[in-house]
Amino acid sequence: MPENIKIVVQNRKARRDYSLVDTYEAGVELKGTEVKSLRLGNADMADSYARVEDNEVFLHNLHIGEYTEANRFNHDPVRKRRLLLHRYEIDRLRVRTEEKGLTLVALKLYFKRGRAKVELALARGKREYDRRREIAKRDAQREMRRELKIRETRSRNQNL
Repeated sequence: MPENIKIVVQNRKARRDYSLVDTYEAGVELKGTEVKSLRLGNADMADSYARVEDNEVFLHNLHIGEYTEANRFNHDPVRKRRLLLHRYEIDRLRVRTEEKGLTLVALKLYFKRGRAKVELALARGKREYDRRREIAKRDAQREMRRELKIRETRSRNQNL
């Protein structure tokens, strides 16, 4: 990861629960107290997703905790936030999310050159048997690597 990027929060469940089709980077429209709270790391994006509404994209369920130093001008922690994308990206996302089974999931929130960005993924939900198959495949590959490593060390020891 380049050094000018500071990750605030990641949605780890998204990669487990969804198979990712495509990713996008979008700016986030924030209020001042939200930016200060994010810089302190007060965010949670466990079930956050994006939706295209009236030719704009909004991020839902992103919880940014209140800034403790703020007074009565503090922000609503769970408000929907507008995402900043190009018109052609919004149009493409609208068409793709209308397809059966595709949704926009937030993967991570970070600062890039001082600007708040969110990484969105166009994703399709995994079924329970898909997750089990993925776990079994990962275990099988791990076992194959382990066996291969054992065989290599045996052959090296015999050649000495």
